[in-house]
Amino acid sequence: MKKLILTLCLALGLVGGASAAEGGIAWDKFPAQKMNDMAALQNGAKVFANYCLNCHAAAFMRYNRLRDIGLTEDQIKQNLMFPTDKVGETMKVSIDPRQAKDWFGGVPPDLTVIARSRAGHGGTGADYLYTYLRTYYRDDTKPTGWNNLAFPNVGMPHVLWQLQGQRAARFEEKADPHDHAKKVHVFAGFEQLTPGTMAPQAYDDMVGDLVAYLQWMGEPAQSQRVRVGVWVLLFLGLFTVIAWRLNAAFWKDVK
Repeated sequence: MKKLILTLCLALGLVGGASAAEGGIAWDKFPAQKMNDMAALQNGAKVFANYCLNCHAAAFMRYNRLRDIGLTEDQIKQNLMFPTDKVGETMKVSIDPRQAKDWFGGVPPDLTVIARSRAGHGGTGADYLYTYLRTYYRDDTKPTGWNNLAFPNVGMPHVLWQLQGQRAARFEEKADPHDHAKKVHVFAGFEQLTPGTMAPQAYDDMVGDLVAYLQWMGEPAQSQRVRVGVWVLLFLGLFTVIAWRLNAAFWKDVK
């Protein structure tokens, strides 16, 4: 009984965390065509290794699996790995969990299946990540100095701020549509405080590459599964026609 109660509590906690992460804004659509773009996936893997892998592990992904997106073993070793790592190892991090908890308020989650776990009523997990990584803004009231529209009160700082630059969010006070006696703050746009090293469109494109890689990492066989599924459906369609004609031929003389 105690185990059942504990399981229910954990489940409720997970559901609550997911709802908080979704935030109150509409999610932008992730450019899904990048899933079939090897150059985008390779660039996403590079961004992931340079900016995410310092704190976030991908414990269920091995470096040598990156050969599936067109990278050679030498490219993986030279561009995506620490000298002490081996190409057959999983993507680990050396950050101390206790220090991470002190710095960020919690241990950074493993990102192997993050794109699959973040799907919600607002769209796919890729849509959420694409929105989340593009809606950071400066907020001096937070310990890290950053906040996020898709994940309010986020504990993770904006690790890509040098690329995007620093922005402030503008909010307008409007009447609550459900209770006109109350006021709510509605997001009204961003104000660029300092420029980044990338133009806005280039930054969005880079984030799209990173999210494409995260989506691929959660299910590396996804593209192959889709291709096989198409052929299976075509086979079943053809077989249905053949079976229908055979059935008609077998029973044509039966009254």
